[in-house]
Amino acid sequence: MRILILSLALMLTGCQSAYYAAAEQVGYHKREILVDRVEDAQESQQEAQEQFSSALEQMKTLIDFDGGDLETVYDRVKGEYEDSADAAAEVSSRIDDVADVASAMFDEWEEELGQYQSANLRRESEAQLRDTRRRYDAMLKAMRQAEAKMAPVLKRLKDNELYLKHNLNARAIGAVGKEFGVLEQEVERVIAEMNRAIAESDKFIQTLDQ
Repeated sequence: MRILILSLALMLTGCQSAYYAAAEQVGYHKREILVDRVEDAQESQQEAQEQFSSALEQMKTLIDFDGGDLETVYDRVKGEYEDSADAAAEVSSRIDDVADVASAMFDEWEEELGQYQSANLRRESEAQLRDTRRRYDAMLKAMRQAEAKMAPVLKRLKDNELYLKHNLNARAIGAVGKEFGVLEQEVERVIAEMNRAIAESDKFIQTLDQ
């Protein structure tokens, strides 16, 4: 029921602020939303890792091609590129969702500091805010760095797909094969960055749970 109410609020207004207001009314606070969205971002990064690895494996299959229908192999390469582009877009969307709710949460936290009557409690809350924001910034930076590493992989996959589209023969496969090592390194880098981002996300979630 809670999810239904929130979904209707978002569909009717198209506004995140309305969504957060509706969420508050059913006991779903920004901190909880942030945790859920960080976990969603982690899941999308894991799925992107799997997809990039699948695309790399398909390129290896192409390079090792020893007979059969080249058109079928090309279609698979094209499909892997398109799936990789979709996975990358999902990662970016999830990161944006995290940034949106985090910004709303920190703004609200900052505003509510002025409502304290106790100076000691206000100082303690300010310290917690600084620490949470610092840890959040580290997590978001890791996420954005991982996001940036996806672009070279997608560009190289697209270049390969385009080249094969217009030169579907053994020579083209050889040309693509010469660049396979670079693609492999780029995929390894993006996977490593995503693992680092996921680790930072875990630490941030622990901070919010404390």
